[in-house]
Amino acid sequence: MPRSVLEAIKDGNWDYEPETTETASYSSTKALPGTDEKLEILATRVRRGLPLWHPSDRRTYDDREVD
Repeated sequence: MPRSVLEAIKDGNWDYEPETTETASYSSTKALPGTDEKLEILATRVRRGLPLWHPSDRRTYDDREVD
């Protein structure tokens, strides 16, 4: 069973759906979209088999409050 979407793609499993992950099990980020910091956080989430997006991630410059 693949641990992440990247592993599933390597195995040729194109319809892979990851297990649901509770948002409390990983942190949101206040890093701005497109920054090196945000890209590194997304890469780390992929490597750990976590969802890319957290509902409380910062999405715009004006989003200053995150959980």
